[in-house]
Amino acid sequence: MQPFELSLAAAADAIRQRRVSPVELVDSVLDRVEQVEPRVGAYVTVTAEQARRSALEAEREAASGRFRGPLHGIPMGLKDLIDVAGVPTTASSRVRADHRADSDSTVTARLAASGAILVGKTHTHEFAYGLTTPQTRNSWDRERVAGGSSGGSAVAVAAGAATFALGTDTGGSIRVPAALNGVVGLKPTFGLVPRHGVTSLSWSLDHVGPLTRTVADAAVVLSVLAGHDPRDPASLPLPAGDHRPDGPDASADLTGLRVGVPRNYYFDHVDPQVEAAVRRAIDQLEALGARLVEVEIPMTRYIQATQWGLMVPEATAYHERTLRTVPDLYGADVRVLLEAGELMPAGDYLRAQRAQALMRQEWARMLEQVDVIAAPTVPMTAVPAGLQAMTWSDGTVESVSDAYVRLSAPANITGVPSLSVPVGHDRAGMPIGMQLLGRPLGEAVLLRVGHAYEQFAPAREIAPAA
Repeated sequence: MQPFELSLAAAADAIRQRRVSPVELVDSVLDRVEQVEPRVGAYVTVTAEQARRSALEAEREAASGRFRGPLHGIPMGLKDLIDVAGVPTTASSRVRADHRADSDSTVTARLAASGAILVGKTHTHEFAYGLTTPQTRNSWDRERVAGGSSGGSAVAVAAGAATFALGTDTGGSIRVPAALNGVVGLKPTFGLVPRHGVTSLSWSLDHVGPLTRTVADAAVVLSVLAGHDPRDPASLPLPAGDHRPDGPDASADLTGLRVGVPRNYYFDHVDPQVEAAVRRAIDQLEALGARLVEVEIPMTRYIQATQWGLMVPEATAYHERTLRTVPDLYGADVRVLLEAGELMPAGDYLRAQRAQALMRQEWARMLEQVDVIAAPTVPMTAVPAGLQAMTWSDGTVESVSDAYVRLSAPANITGVPSLSVPVGHDRAGMPIGMQLLGRPLGEAVLLRVGHAYEQFAPAREIAPAA
């Protein structure tokens, strides 16, 4: 096994045991980047020289017995919405062509303090306003979409071009590409991970979280990221260290845990292969001791309207100045959405806020019945690039973007944590993801369940990136 193939936990252990040096690990990952990047296009910028300097410093520290934290010497990719001092934050847009960050975002600073090493900035759908990341190809089939908007981060992790990465999630943008590329994606509780220094799409819905190869890896990264930051108005007032799980429960015994299985919404208009794989995974949770409980998802008719009613006007407000001064620098798909936001009445935005508050109340009541909800992450696997719409068996036509966001948006509206875990492949070999949703600040339970499932799932290989 090459160093780039190691999971985060395995790589960290190898570094501490002096079996692998940070230099060897970073060099291996950079070699892998050079090998696969022409085929997948995961990175906007590769910071190879900086990474090698940081690896040498991490190696010297390790040799003297000094370790900065659990990510000491671990190579990472950061979605190109996340500021790194002295490095451009392009948001994969011509609007930001001349931008360079003056300081680190909160999450960048926390990762660096824990010893993580930046390999590069990963592609996003322009300003995170889309679900496909068209610049990037799927790590399992380059003719298919990577998913978005954190497509570059998911592909980098899946292909071995980063040991872990960060993404952002406004309507599914961590979990969608995680599911489509066969990696783990965690959208934490709203406000648990600070967003200071991260380009916003919608301040009511934005989250920052990790993409990793295993659930245990996601727990490690979350432990570094979580904690209050007064510079983010939505940051939860939790002391540093609170709600930072050290890792998932090593036991695979889920006896007594109540797993909610939706009787509505989450299995509507879902590809049969995706449904079958997710239901098999749910059956596995039952075999591990969990009790399955049917649940009714509340207020489903309002989900799409609430998501768009919050996101569209907030995104337009954020881009107001550049939309008026340099509109031609935006891609056509993003520009149309931003212009549409200027036409939305204030009353619609206020009604969306009201619906969000009511939905959070109803979800809290539902989550009193169960400890976690299990459902598909997305209704279908990665579609061919360029496909605009899906036609379901009943004749319903749905745009690809609407389909991909449909099952992930509720967790953004309600702010509950959501974890996407790989649960197999379809007949074409494309990955399928199961989504676990829990109570606010219930990340430890999600990680426990996801980790328990992983112990019985087939070993996941590095994507071929062919």
